[in-house]
Amino acid sequence: MDHKHFFKKKKITLMGLGLLGRGLADVAFLAECGAQLTVTDLKSKDDLAPTLKKLKKYKNIRYVLGEHRLEDFSDCDMVIKAAGVPLDSSFIAHARSLNIPIEMDESLFAKCAPDVRIIGITGTRGKTTTTMLIYSMLLEAKKTRRYKGDVFLGGNILGLATLPLLKKVKPGDTMVLELSSWQLQGFGEAHISPHIAVFTNFLDDHLNYYNGDRSLYWNDKAYIFSSQSGGDFFVAPKELLKKVQSQYPDVRSHFVVPLSVPSSWNLKIKGAHNHQSVVLAIAVGGVLGITDDTMKKAVEQFSAVEGRLEHVATIQDIEIYNDTTSTTPDSLRAALSALGESKNIVLIMGGADKNLDMQPALKQLPLYASTVILLSGEGTSGTEKIKKDVYALPDLHVIEVGSIDEALKQAFFYARNNERILFSPGFASFGMFKNEFDRGEKFMVAVKRLKSETK
Repeated sequence: MDHKHFFKKKKITLMGLGLLGRGLADVAFLAECGAQLTVTDLKSKDDLAPTLKKLKKYKNIRYVLGEHRLEDFSDCDMVIKAAGVPLDSSFIAHARSLNIPIEMDESLFAKCAPDVRIIGITGTRGKTTTTMLIYSMLLEAKKTRRYKGDVFLGGNILGLATLPLLKKVKPGDTMVLELSSWQLQGFGEAHISPHIAVFTNFLDDHLNYYNGDRSLYWNDKAYIFSSQSGGDFFVAPKELLKKVQSQYPDVRSHFVVPLSVPSSWNLKIKGAHNHQSVVLAIAVGGVLGITDDTMKKAVEQFSAVEGRLEHVATIQDIEIYNDTTSTTPDSLRAALSALGESKNIVLIMGGADKNLDMQPALKQLPLYASTVILLSGEGTSGTEKIKKDVYALPDLHVIEVGSIDEALKQAFFYARNNERILFSPGFASFGMFKNEFDRGEKFMVAVKRLKSETK
């Protein structure tokens, strides 16, 4: 499809500009295609100043900031909504009542590039690592000239926008997309699914967004496979495949059961959850016909993805790990079991509440941690709720701090030789930080400062 012709002179309302970069890139792309854009965001002009400055040169953009207005969802050819727009948005419901198409970045890309192979990866945890492993395997296969077409990366990856890649892709290319439940809403609207769908796991998360209804969360995740056809492939752990087979008997794609990592492969990434990502990536590699030698080389070269159980420093024999994307109790438990031995961890945790059950994670703390540093500050309602429970745990030193710098200083002070400092919050980041990536950046600044002070 000629994307320029498709978008030219279309009246498009884009709901949600944001500051992470994807909204900026999408708006710039659509403006360059000649669309007549209305960009509406609840953030103010001051909040969005850095993004607006970069879009200043485009004259075919009208902004409605600090509010949404029904009239902007009435007279347009389509609405493109950002991930995370509320399920019960009255503005989206209004547009839908007028039969105005509701689109999203990744699914709109898929509709506009039908001859590009889409590999979509979703799941509560592990989707980024699995995505990057698959992408690394494909790049390695390209080097051997045994894989045809170019390979692109998009979706829920920080700083990457998918829609502008329509300028680069051609028939026969491959797009690897990490897809959150929110982004999959667009696939559901379009009644499409990726050609190869990967579902890492399904755990409790985002229940604050889904008003505590786990089935709504599952329904969005299920769009990864629900519109697949007989020529498509669905890769997931055995227990998930069984669940899908029983609940969706009409799905006709090829179900692929991952096996195991060959014992001769030497993995750099730690933890059973990361090994599961490798297993899923290998299964996809098999579907794509990538040789074992190529997959082995890619996997053995692969290190932790930034902010995901990432070893960032060793200071005076104390290893420091950045796991800022740990926003759930399940991710905290995975990090503890990956790095923990007998009370060898000084843990920095805490953040904003997501209405998830922390008790199973808290029970693991005395097994692996000697000291717990609680980030107790603005927006850390989750920490406040479980503080009493943490203090009641046996044989555990607990410290409360109000900043990430103080947390790291205290952790380093109490860490003994050969212990590990683990920054795995287990909660959302809002309040003290803009998002988990901002949280990770501030942690890395603190690590750099600590390095300088301990020389």
